[in-house]
Amino acid sequence: MAPSHVSVTTADGRTGPHPSYIEIAKPFIFESKVHECLTHAKVSESEDTKIRLQGIAWIDSVRKAMHLPVRTYNTAAVYYHKFRLMHPGTNGYIRQDAAAAALFAACKIEDTLKKSKEILCASYNLKVFPSEYLTPDDPIFEQNSKTIIGLERLMLEASGFDFRNRYPQRLVLKITKRYGLDQSPVGRTAYNMCLDLYRTLAPLKQTSPAMAMACVELASRLHEQRNPELESGTGYARFKIKRGEVMETLLDLLDLYTHFKSQTIAGLDHPLDKFLAIRIILNKEAESRSHPRHTATKAATSKHPLNNGSSSSSSSYNDTKKDRFSKKRRSPTSPSNLDMPDISETANGGVLSLAAKPGLKEGTVRFMLSAERARDEREWVEGYFRMEQEEYVVEAPVERRRERERGR
Repeated sequence: MAPSHVSVTTADGRTGPHPSYIEIAKPFIFESKVHECLTHAKVSESEDTKIRLQGIAWIDSVRKAMHLPVRTYNTAAVYYHKFRLMHPGTNGYIRQDAAAAALFAACKIEDTLKKSKEILCASYNLKVFPSEYLTPDDPIFEQNSKTIIGLERLMLEASGFDFRNRYPQRLVLKITKRYGLDQSPVGRTAYNMCLDLYRTLAPLKQTSPAMAMACVELASRLHEQRNPELESGTGYARFKIKRGEVMETLLDLLDLYTHFKSQTIAGLDHPLDKFLAIRIILNKEAESRSHPRHTATKAATSKHPLNNGSSSSSSSYNDTKKDRFSKKRRSPTSPSNLDMPDISETANGGVLSLAAKPGLKEGTVRFMLSAERARDEREWVEGYFRMEQEEYVVEAPVERRRERERGR
């Protein structure tokens, strides 16, 4: 994660260690960030969608072959999406290996442990006849197994080591029962739609209640069991969600069913005309209520993330937290200039450049879950890199004596 020795030399010639980077776990990702990642990697949206659907289909098929629970599928899909945003291109790995690494990491997180060779073996056996099945100990899986283990670290770094996962399938059944809908047609369809929802990027943008509400509402519309209370959003306050969030999730699902209907579970059971008719109705509702296509957007503030010790004009701190850390004596080797060069773009002096290894930051990268703790630490470290200067105006008595002598 970090070179053995990385130093920073300031303008005044003082040399000290790099202040390190702090990566805060992001449980939700804005749509603008998704487009920013794709634009930076020069990957078209259609190509990224194609790769994403292939990867999730591979995870789902292997998960079913290994009889893994749905929660492992949810976690693997989310980790795969985040990894694809951080590394949209191949970058030296096979796309199937990325899906296998996501499932391998999810098995550890969800306590459904499987070896990497077992995952590769299950994937291989799905393509051959039963007479040609192999065992996980076969030497053919040795090389790919090492690749998956290496990609597991990148999976964890892409997710920010955030193991807080969401399982909206449980909430789907509860909402179906609460609004008095039939469990057999509506509940089953909503459950399958919740599985299809992980083929999109909606799990990265929405909460579990928003996803569950969207799946139940779309299933009730398909089976013509419309519920005015469900569609009006009167129960959204209980789950702290808004109609715009549910509308965005509904449109994400309809985009999936109208363009990639054959690659879904619930889409095969219903004709395309129904999805198109529902989409027209929802588009009219969104236009009449002025719901944007993407509810949560955020403009990019800087090209590179702030390093520890740097300040931003958009950051605000509470005055009561400024004295949380005591100002200790500064080290003589600590740089005192805030205008330090960004060594993440330096390619000389034995330091690797970002072009050589995409996604690598030169210096120590530390991961935190609490944004408040990261802000407090950044403010504390900032004091060691601040150059303080004081100016004094002193009247010299010698000048007055000279003026008196000249007057004589």
